[in-house]
Amino acid sequence: MAKTKALAKTEKKILVTGGTGFLGTHIVRQMLEAGAKNLRVMASSVSEWMKDSGVDAVEGSVTDRNALADACKNVAAIFHLAGKVSRNNDDAAVMNRIHLEGTRLLCEAASEAGVRTIVLASSSGTTAVSEDEQMFDETFPQPVDVFSRWAYYASKYYQERTALDSFNGEGRKLVIMNPSLLLGPGDERLSSTKPVLDFLARKIPYSPGGGLNFVDARDAAAAFINALEMGGHQEKYLLGAANMTFQQFFGRIERLSGVAAPAIKLPRKVAIAGSGLINSLYGNWGKTSPIEPSEVEQAEYFWYFDSNKAQKTLNFKPRDPQETLQDTIAYLKENLLGEVVFSR
Repeated sequence: MAKTKALAKTEKKILVTGGTGFLGTHIVRQMLEAGAKNLRVMASSVSEWMKDSGVDAVEGSVTDRNALADACKNVAAIFHLAGKVSRNNDDAAVMNRIHLEGTRLLCEAASEAGVRTIVLASSSGTTAVSEDEQMFDETFPQPVDVFSRWAYYASKYYQERTALDSFNGEGRKLVIMNPSLLLGPGDERLSSTKPVLDFLARKIPYSPGGGLNFVDARDAAAAFINALEMGGHQEKYLLGAANMTFQQFFGRIERLSGVAAPAIKLPRKVAIAGSGLINSLYGNWGKTSPIEPSEVEQAEYFWYFDSNKAQKTLNFKPRDPQETLQDTIAYLKENLLGEVVFSR
């Protein structure tokens, strides 16, 4: 990754909200490795290794106007990564507060502080999802009628709209980044790699009928950093490395890990109806269902797209997906599962 002019020239701070998360940690590490001395991270709790590396820590929430005012002081650019990932629609209010209200407050604080650039982390799901294997790019109309049934993607869509409305004007730049499922090492909170963990732990009972796209978090981080300079105002960039059916995805993980893929396949209507029934039964018993109906429904859709725009404009270079899967498995095996899972 080339050291950017933005890192070398500016004496002001570069703020990373949510900088202790999966993607944020990779961005901070890569910027430090590139020689950045002007980093500020805002999170509820900032890692000690970041503080020891000279990162300026601001501990607080993006929904706190006063904390944001402090975080944006003497800042030239912001990576806005703070958010909540949940496939449970019951978390809609929390996600809307963080993604919509938090983004609006950040944009207001940034504007008042004279911040020139915001690079916003959204999701490929606000652009690329369909019932068939359609291949999307940034020129397609956003499929609001499809993703609006799922609270997470709806909140990310309206987060984009909020940023576009709130951070505009002469001399300002807003770049929207749309990565797919982030995989690779370092996901301490399992915000993104949990599907792989569930597979390795044999918690996935059947093979869904849809397809997914995934990208290495390390490659996405490099593209985010490049977007500081190379990204266009109000432009969106899809970041993905591979489109696969879930059957293909599980097959690759099986070959790399030795854990057998689920053999059961269910018709789409049966899978969705069954998950709803199981969820209802557990609810009646006052227990948490092992199956989230919205996750089952999402897995019956296709989330395919190409990343040509990001590759040409941001020098986005996704690595071999086999390497990403191998590194994801190795990280989960070492840090969360142990040898017992692989010796059954």
